[in-house]
Amino acid sequence: MATKTEFGRAKASAAQARRYAERYLMNTYKRPSLVFTRGKACRLYDDKGRDYLDFLGGIAVNALGHAHPRLVRVIRREATRATHLSNLFHNEFQGTLAKKLARWSGMDRVFFTNSGTEAVEGALKLARIRAKQSGEGKTRILALENSFHGRTFGALSITATEKYRAPFAPLVPGVEFVRFNDVDDLESKFDSTVCAVVIEPIQGEGGIHAVSEAFWNRARELATGHNAALVADEIQCGLGRSGRYFAYQRFKGLPDIVVVAKPLGGGLPLGALLARESFASAFSPGLHGTTFGGGPLVCATALEFLQTVDDDKLLENVRHRGDQIRAGLEQLKARFDFIKEIRGEGLILGLELRVEGAPIVAEALCRGLVINCTHDFTLRFLPPFIIREREVNEFLEKLEGILRTRSN
Repeated sequence: MATKTEFGRAKASAAQARRYAERYLMNTYKRPSLVFTRGKACRLYDDKGRDYLDFLGGIAVNALGHAHPRLVRVIRREATRATHLSNLFHNEFQGTLAKKLARWSGMDRVFFTNSGTEAVEGALKLARIRAKQSGEGKTRILALENSFHGRTFGALSITATEKYRAPFAPLVPGVEFVRFNDVDDLESKFDSTVCAVVIEPIQGEGGIHAVSEAFWNRARELATGHNAALVADEIQCGLGRSGRYFAYQRFKGLPDIVVVAKPLGGGLPLGALLARESFASAFSPGLHGTTFGGGPLVCATALEFLQTVDDDKLLENVRHRGDQIRAGLEQLKARFDFIKEIRGEGLILGLELRVEGAPIVAEALCRGLVINCTHDFTLRFLPPFIIREREVNEFLEKLEGILRTRSN
């Protein structure tokens, strides 16, 4: 338990942190005034010592919550050995982590990045170089309406939401958007000039929308028929969050390329590009690279994260707690007429409202609950995989009180 003196020092430090942030950081985020100083399991603590139930998980990053003892142990161990070794040399953990990811995903080879958007950039490059090597000269890329794939130019070019795209136009040419889950529209736009179609099996930033089995299966057939890549963006919905290793595993057909990030590094920055051999072989030394991707400390931590998911049977917990949350949300929907729809599976869930969600998010924070809103009207819930039954009950109780204030 921290003393009042310690809280006083933290408070002074937090005030200074806010002043420096306002003076020196670029103006890219709207943030509340509080400063989080630490976390433990499913809770965050601010500079005043107040605790918050974390149902955002660092936007799907902290899958094992905060300060998980297994991850802390590995980070401490590896920090005394080697935090970075250049990719000109092997390290102890890259190959083993790649093997684990290949077995989870059904892919053959892996390239490590620092982030999700870099993994997307790598996927686009891989699809383009593979098409070029095949002699077909096709360069078009299909993506879905309502999609979000990242902030760099290539990833932004396949992100549909206009508010992200318009300020930076013109973007990378050759991208066309397909109406979500519209098989006819997909068929009309997919031809021999397409080198890749990029799909989030569950759209996260887009408001928690799941791709239909019919749409996925047709995309798989068209990609195979036109010798193009089916790319699964699992950055937010992958690595266990759906209750499966990957959300696309509810379908029969595998993708050709998969991108992951967010929870992979256990809170440290790490992404990955996974691919079948027939696509991965298009890369050769010199065609792609990274300085920081796949360093020993972060790969060791990622291995521990994946092993913990298996050892502690967390996929089962994700499914059970997801069912519990959904059942509770259904009860709330029956009570509040401004709740429009519940979407998602496992621990990637959205509550679409008929009213704007931002005031509800702000009220939740005041009441010690961390959530967020995407696409203005959808409350998004991304709690850690370790969430327990009693914490779900606490979440539902808090949320009900918050929604009641909106209905008054």
